[in-house]
Amino acid sequence: MISSVRGEVLSVALDHVVVEVGGVGLSVQAVPSTLATLRTGERAHLHTTLVVREDSLTLYGFADAESRELFGLLQTVSGVGPRLALAALAVLEPDKLRTALAEGNLTVLTQVPGIGRKGAERLSIELRDKVAAFAGADGADGADGADGAAVPAPGAAETSRADVVADVVQALVGLGFPAKQAEQAVERVVAEEPGDTSRVLRAALASLGRKS
Repeated sequence: MISSVRGEVLSVALDHVVVEVGGVGLSVQAVPSTLATLRTGERAHLHTTLVVREDSLTLYGFADAESRELFGLLQTVSGVGPRLALAALAVLEPDKLRTALAEGNLTVLTQVPGIGRKGAERLSIELRDKVAAFAGADGADGADGADGAAVPAPGAAETSRADVVADVVQALVGLGFPAKQAEQAVERVVAEEPGDTSRVLRAALASLGRKS
């Protein structure tokens, strides 16, 4: 198991980052809030877990150990795979997700695309006792040099509005949101507060969460 990676950030995309470790560029899937703290050319430290499938090896990275453990815990529930677990952490902060599972807050849990009422009930029933172990275990080790502020991707200023919309919609669809719903959310965000792809993606996720 690859439990962490540390090295220079070679590139940052909407759904992954490439970190150079020992001369090898590792592609690491991550949520928008984590990717927004990373900057090309700077060093980063991510807590990771490797998901092995017959046809793929996928590395997932997190800003802290708590998020990584929640990612794994979610997948112990039948029907929840890496994609859905990552979507849950993209839409909900770890504290909010843990609290919703412990309290059986179905309204919050169903904000995650792909989780319906029955799925939310199953998650809460199976995990409410287990998430108690995470209480007060907020990870202190995040990405090195990250200050939590959004970092525009290189060349973001030249990125056209249409490109931003297309890229963010694609990222949201990849997380499980219906295409039409994603398009409407992104258009609304861009109209109210234009920005680079990272900022628009996080704003759209927040909007979709509130309206689910």
